[in-house]
Amino acid sequence: ACSAFSQKSCDECLKNVSCLWCYTNNTCIDYPVRSILPPSSLCSLSNARWGVCWINFEALIIAIAVVAGLILVSVTVCCCYCCYCRKRSRSRLDEEEEQLARKREERRLQSLQRKHERKLKHDEIRKKYGLLQDSDNPYSRFENE
Repeated sequence: ACSAFSQKSCDECLKNVSCLWCYTNNTCIDYPVRSILPPSSLCSLSNARWGVCWINFEALIIAIAVVAGLILVSVTVCCCYCCYCRKRSRSRLDEEEEQLARKREERRLQSLQRKHERKLKHDEIRKKYGLLQDSDNPYSRFENE
């Protein structure tokens, strides 16, 4: 029982995890497991020690709450950042893909335009030398003059 360590020392009392040390009257009492925090009628939080003697229960609760809050905030920030980056990278990839498709289409149109210009130039040369066949009768006999 924790009451056996009363009037001894805080270290001896807190060797048992189920004990709570109260500095107001130097007593070792069983930790009230039914309530999360020990009631002030049992011992005030600033004078209660649990786990270690060098930090009071009030400071321990505040420290645990701060650490838990920081972890929660950092996890939330990481999740939001990852979701934002993923969305941003997807939109960036979509933009790059769209830009590549536009460039590909421009190159294809330029290629068709150059092909048409070459055909016109070749037709002019064929016409100049009489090699161009009539479009009305493409199977006419070639006459050598």
